[in-house]
Amino acid sequence: MQSDTIMPVKEVPGVTGDLFRNAMSRLGAPVTVVTTSGPAGRQGLTVSAITSVSDSPPTVLVCLNRDNRSHTAFIQNGVVGISLLSRGHEDLAGIFASSRRTPDEKFAAAEWRTDVTGAPLLADALVTLDCTIALIHASSTHDVLFCTVEAIHVHPTGETGLTWFNRQFHTLPLLPA
Repeated sequence: MQSDTIMPVKEVPGVTGDLFRNAMSRLGAPVTVVTTSGPAGRQGLTVSAITSVSDSPPTVLVCLNRDNRSHTAFIQNGVVGISLLSRGHEDLAGIFASSRRTPDEKFAAAEWRTDVTGAPLLADALVTLDCTIALIHASSTHDVLFCTVEAIHVHPTGETGLTWFNRQFHTLPLLPA
């Protein structure tokens, strides 16, 4: 696993944190539960800052706030389980977003399985990606984890993915292919 250096943060006049967060709330994003397990323990949180990077090799990026209490476990374990949520997972997303819940309480809320890396994967997730961390890039308050996908499972349901837009959960209608 590689790590980049942290560059100094530059304040931009007129672009406040509140304004930026409000603008970004208008950007629809997938809702995922991202997990890890290993010598540093089992942790998980709800993440919408995730995207594909490449299909050769299959790579995704996940953004984690360095102040999040689960951050260290992800870095030390070096593995990431990504579970793409669907309609009906809104409560689970809220549970994993809560800083008041212990890891045991979070994981007790659903059924889990493992694949290649041993990271927990939601048994009924729309899609799961089992990953190893290949590169960590520090940017301001967050680390960007570039994760190599080791295994993929697509659930055979006809459900639609859960999205986060304007600080609310939404689903998009399924259209015929």
